Amino acid sequence: MPSERTEVQVRLGVEADLDALTSLYNHYVRETAITFDTVAFTAEERRPWLLSHPEDGPYRLMVATESDSQDIPGTSQEILGYATSSPYRPKAAYSTSVEVTVYVAPHAGGRGIGTLLYEALFAALAGEDLHRAYAGIAQPNEASARLHERFGSGPWARTARWAASSAATGTWPGTRRSCSSRRGLWLPAPGRSAAPVGRTVSRTAPTAWPSPARSRR
Repeated sequence: MPSERTEVQVRLGVEADLDALTSLYNHYVRETAITFDTVAFTAEERRPWLLSHPEDGPYRLMVATESDSQDIPGTSQEILGYATSSPYRPKAAYSTSVEVTVYVAPHAGGRGIGTLLYEALFAALAGEDLHRAYAGIAQPNEASARLHERFGSGPWARTARWAASSAATGTWPGTRRSCSSRRGLWLPAPGRSAAPVGRTVSRTAPTAWPSPARSRR
């Protein structure tokens, strides 16, 4: 872990990031139950996932890197974390909803990188025709719950995921109880600004949007 905190650059993910992104995701596949995947992926197996998040539109991929690391177009930097927005459900009525997720490298925790990634992601989505974002949190995970609450989310459903968690961890209900809490976030109205993509943001003064004064259904 760095001896001093440096600024973090949040930018769009590119194909050159594929190996680093796969490695980061596989850490959580192997070491935790939060992905609900049970087998690690090769980079080629994750390529369709990366390509499903283009540079524009509602499905985005944002990555965080050290701002003082070498920045050469077409090459990858050390990835400190990433956030995505993906289709929520295949049915047409859900076309204005997305599912969001964030992963932070294990050595980069406690630096507010998840907040920076979500700020940039929601800023990028502000001009899209989207109504709501959803996030699933494998419990217990207080840090993730606090992160999503910071962006005005609240739990709208809590679904037991014991079997999936047990398959991922090799334990079973009664030995290690785990469930998934799904949270909904109102997306910002078009034009609301946050941390622009590509802007270097200092970790000393994180910014969070206030909870929207909008009634929930």
